Amino acid sequence: MTETSSTSSDAPLKSILSAVKRLLRPLVRMLIAKSIGLPTVTEILKEVYVDVATEEFPLAGKRQTDSRISLLTGVHRKDVKRLREKAESPDDKISITAPRSVGLGAQVVARWVGLTETTSETGQPLPLHRTNDNIDCPSFNALVESVSKDVRPRAVLDEWLRLGVARLDEDGLVHLNQAAFVPEKGTEEKAFYLGRNVHDHMAAATHNLLGEGSPTLERSVHYSNLTPESVELLNFAAMQEGMRALLTVNRMALSLAAQDKNKDEASRRINFGLYFHQDLSIFNTLTHGDGVTSEDAGE
Repeated sequence: MTETSSTSSDAPLKSILSAVKRLLRPLVRMLIAKSIGLPTVTEILKEVYVDVATEEFPLAGKRQTDSRISLLTGVHRKDVKRLREKAESPDDKISITAPRSVGLGAQVVARWVGLTETTSETGQPLPLHRTNDNIDCPSFNALVESVSKDVRPRAVLDEWLRLGVARLDEDGLVHLNQAAFVPEKGTEEKAFYLGRNVHDHMAAATHNLLGEGSPTLERSVHYSNLTPESVELLNFAAMQEGMRALLTVNRMALSLAAQDKNKDEASRRINFGLYFHQDLSIFNTLTHGDGVTSEDAGE
């Protein structure tokens, strides 16, 4: 009886550790490909454990001691002390600020695909003249300057051409890459999106798993035993329907952001995203059936 009870109580922990092991695989693949070894990641993991324990697991009316953080995290007390002192040093802080091309670029893309004067009747971004404004559609330069006058539009365009976010046609019109804003080049830019988007996806899933308040949206459609041809058809359909959803939410968010500007309570951010993945998965034998996963319902 005791053994059965113990096995039952261990099941949730084992399922979480199994999920962690699985989600780490693509991350470790990237780390190995970039020659980032275990010692470097171990140090980062210790830092994150100490940061999260310090910030998110306080005791009411009591200060966070090194001993308590060591007890919560399993990080040695000497390491806890060292890492907390390091966290207080401005020289040792790792910046999570978006690269300049991302911060400004994302705002320009949001306006380009969100304003009626820069999109077609079907909601697709129109090609823009570089400099010549006309009655119906602003120029690329005017669009950039509507976001910031501190950066020359030509510099933004050159960076976008380098990253594959935009292209120039033979008539000199600027076309937005339909996959924007996902740079085709630029490790710094891609790394920023990796950190932000995967963090937010994991935060949503973790919120649901821990049962912290109302469930948040996190759903997927998953099927196995498909041919490459079928996967391509599904990838195309996901791109088409997914972009429609992104454009719809972007237009609404652009309008609401304008309404909320300068309001004292306007302190929240949102991230609504899409992904499509296909592989010869080693996990096919572990799947629990095809269909729609309703993660936000806790299923």
